[in-house]
Amino acid sequence: MKIVVTGAAGFIGSNLVRGLNARGIDDIIAVDDLKEGDKFRNLADLQIADYVDADDFYDLFAEGAFGEVEAVFHEGACSDTMETDGKYMMDNNYTLSCELFESCQAQGTRLLYASSAATYGGSDTFRESPEFEKPLNVYGYSKLLFDQRMRRELGPRFENAQTQVAGFRYFNVYGPREQHKGRMASVAFHQFNQFRKEGKVKLFGAYGGYDAGGQMRDFVFIDDVVAVNLWFLDHPEASGIFNLGTGHAQPFNDVALTVVNTLRAVDGGSALSLEDAVRGGLIDYIDFPAALVGKYQSYTQADLSHLRAAGCDHAFANVQAGVAAYMASLLTSA
Repeated sequence: MKIVVTGAAGFIGSNLVRGLNARGIDDIIAVDDLKEGDKFRNLADLQIADYVDADDFYDLFAEGAFGEVEAVFHEGACSDTMETDGKYMMDNNYTLSCELFESCQAQGTRLLYASSAATYGGSDTFRESPEFEKPLNVYGYSKLLFDQRMRRELGPRFENAQTQVAGFRYFNVYGPREQHKGRMASVAFHQFNQFRKEGKVKLFGAYGGYDAGGQMRDFVFIDDVVAVNLWFLDHPEASGIFNLGTGHAQPFNDVALTVVNTLRAVDGGSALSLEDAVRGGLIDYIDFPAALVGKYQSYTQADLSHLRAAGCDHAFANVQAGVAAYMASLLTSA
């Protein structure tokens, strides 16, 4: 089984390669752009058949240069929600995805692609339906436009797809192999480094009707993201747009407290309550950034009805379990 993974040296892409390797699949064409050379570390311990630069791949794939390919996991994109260059964003996230879709259709190759919960933006309902899609930035719009294109081509639920096409609206993903993402890395990653350097972690203060650290997101562990992607690889009959989150929102305070208590435990410290951690200065609230006012999702929670209806019954880790496992991984690699 030959598989293509675009964005293969990135966070989700490299973890997908790892998941495929765990199944004994190594006939993998890894596609990425290594201008940021350190991203090679995400591939160094993995098994692939070939590496192709992203600038060359799409034209070569359209020409059938790689022979018969079972499926493409399309994770390659600009994922910086603060990027304001709309032309760059649309070229990377929309135009290339459209070209890839057409090539996959022509060759009978399945396409499993990364959408985003940013498509919901200012909505308070997170269901895969147009009336709830209200992106707050050009990143969210670029992802939504490709979803809309797929609906136009394949029907509202992709019911006319001849070959599997599945889009995954990732919520707040965290876990190993995200170290290259800089400011776009998860809050758990940043708090790990903050605690080791300063002995405390930082969170946004009150905003959007939520108390300090009380803004709520659907935080999903990378292992769960990989598991769901691979479930779809096993079920080629399942097509459509699917939320990929836990279905359970938790406050940022839960992430911070899990980071603090997991790292304290390494040094023999006892678990603290949120109140004790704040009182002891281990959790520090900072003013909400002016640059994010009106562009920030204070609450997200994936509606998993469509995913469950497709037959995927994967059980997701909560913040306490997932973040603790992540901290253990970071400590091992530190």
